[in-house]
Amino acid sequence: MKSSVEKLDPTRVKLSVEVPFAELKPSIDEAYKQIARQINVPGFRRGNVPAKLIDHRVGRPVVMQEAVNNSLDGFFRRAVEENNVEPLGQPEVEVSEVPGLDGKDEGELKFTVEVDCVPEVELPTYSDISVEVEPIEVTDEDVEAELDALRSRFGTLNAVDRPAASDDFVTLDLVAFVDDEEVDSANDVSYQVGSGTMLKGMDEALEGLSEGEETSFETQLAGGEHEGKDALVKITLKSVKERELAEADDDFAQMASEFDTMEELREDLKETAKRNKELEQGVEARDKVLEALLEKVDVPVPTKLVEAEVNRHLENEDRTEDDEHRNEVTEETERTMRTQFILDAIVKAESIEVSQQELIEYIMTASQQYGMSPQDFMQALGSQGQVMALQADVARRKGLASVLSEAKVVDTEGNEVDMTAFTTPAADEEEVAEAEAEAEEAVEEAEATESTEEERAEDTDK
Repeated sequence: MKSSVEKLDPTRVKLSVEVPFAELKPSIDEAYKQIARQINVPGFRRGNVPAKLIDHRVGRPVVMQEAVNNSLDGFFRRAVEENNVEPLGQPEVEVSEVPGLDGKDEGELKFTVEVDCVPEVELPTYSDISVEVEPIEVTDEDVEAELDALRSRFGTLNAVDRPAASDDFVTLDLVAFVDDEEVDSANDVSYQVGSGTMLKGMDEALEGLSEGEETSFETQLAGGEHEGKDALVKITLKSVKERELAEADDDFAQMASEFDTMEELREDLKETAKRNKELEQGVEARDKVLEALLEKVDVPVPTKLVEAEVNRHLENEDRTEDDEHRNEVTEETERTMRTQFILDAIVKAESIEVSQQELIEYIMTASQQYGMSPQDFMQALGSQGQVMALQADVARRKGLASVLSEAKVVDTEGNEVDMTAFTTPAADEEEVAEAEAEAEEAVEEAEATESTEEERAEDTDK
């Protein structure tokens, strides 16, 4: 097989492929076998019909078409590898010449493929990147916030006879409607007013609402088959409770910690607040380093892929006619693609690999954020074919960490900030050990599920 590549633009190429008859022959033989199993010819068992009789019955062109259809993907993949092309999206194939249509075992299969591809990325010198972050300052208010959070854990919920207010805990029923059709409902839902963890607009609707009262608000659904669609949500408030914080004294310190006095507990909470500030500073540095990369590296994005992703997004939201929103989604989609291209280039340049341990740690963190067990989280990803995407995400995070380790990070006061804790994070070995078996099993199951789905998809394509 011979192949060549022509770059049409920075994100799209044209592959020209020529396959000699001899290399196509195995696919032709298989095509005859497949057709033989599908036709009935008197005097011959199904599957044992001679090739010449098949040519007579269905025609040689039908056989060749079957052979070409079954082999194109394999030849395309070989051409991609030979020319170091990383394809993206659906290829556009045009077959210009098919051999053997006249019955002769000679000639060549000739076809071209146009496909979007990963653009070349010229990475900057990481040490040339310099960012500025806010300095760490732990105030009395920060310590009090940590103390209040601890007190709330040991607090009690008491029913109150008044309208709901921010931070109250309520029980409610809700029903969602899309175009006057009920699409979802839930009863006895527990929710903290002001937490913002459910539907947009719910907090505003609940504040001032009394027990037994009903109200409604408009929002966009955040999940399910109607995700992104405008909906009318009706809620009925069933109860209101407020949290009474535990008294902050030495008795509380002894009950809630290993310390005997509030003075000792406050000193420990000060260190906790400092660690949280350091984490916030590290996140700020990471985000600014990423922004610096995006400013330094000019990366084109495939127009067709962007359009397809934007259209899919808007169709899910039923907002295809909203031009202003389309522009916003297009800008965000392009930014996301540029970010992925840059980070993937870093992963490749640094030969970054993701270990099983790193994947498990990431799964544990992510599953906690979604309120799921590691196993349920991975099963959900596996059913959606997202395991490889998860591994890619972990690799990109490692890639960004490698840049952060070499970049210059200073605070606004001119002090150099040590990013070691964020570029080489230490795992909680005990925590990992407890969940490792479950998470590892989940990874294997999810990978197997995804592999099965891919095989089914390939069989369907064939």
